[in-house]
Amino acid sequence: MMRSKRIFDLFWTLSGLPFLIPVFLVIGLLIKIEDGGPVFFKQKRIGYKGKPFIMWKFRTMVVDAEKIGNLLTVGKDPRITRTGYYLRKFKLDELPQLFNVIKGEMSLVGPRPEVEKYVKLYSPEEYKVLDLLPGMTDPASLKYIDESEILAQSSDPEYTYINEVMPEKIRLNLEYAEKASLWTDFLVIIKTFFRLFGI
Repeated sequence: MMRSKRIFDLFWTLSGLPFLIPVFLVIGLLIKIEDGGPVFFKQKRIGYKGKPFIMWKFRTMVVDAEKIGNLLTVGKDPRITRTGYYLRKFKLDELPQLFNVIKGEMSLVGPRPEVEKYVKLYSPEEYKVLDLLPGMTDPASLKYIDESEILAQSSDPEYTYINEVMPEKIRLNLEYAEKASLWTDFLVIIKTFFRLFGI
């Protein structure tokens, strides 16, 4: 399965990239025009078998946002730029992770990679999620596609994330992994597209 999944990832990623290059250029230009800051945001995440890697995104928040706020983005976070709002709404900020996919650090479908701070809080059972290659989308991402709005309703967003959202996301991913196939991965990608664009 791992080998066929890798071929699946590379086929769709390399096939799609030529069409996405103009999108990358437009997004990069919009980010630069808004505040002149870096186009990309890089963050250390914990990947397969607990190996750290650098995950790429288009920058959607003010420069040095991590130094002036929490790791979590909750509701209408004032650190989010105008361009960033729309990139986040349609998950376009995640597109640079296609290069993580090409490098083999991520898959198109798999558990969203977590930051080290929260991985350290995993239970022994939850650590099993690190036996899966992280991905750009997954069933848990579909369920929590409005995660920031959900957290915004909590009086303690980080507590809610650690004790309610994160465990449920891990449970969903472990459950999915037991029956995952290239076909189910393809369906998750299609469902993600439909959910984002309201089709």
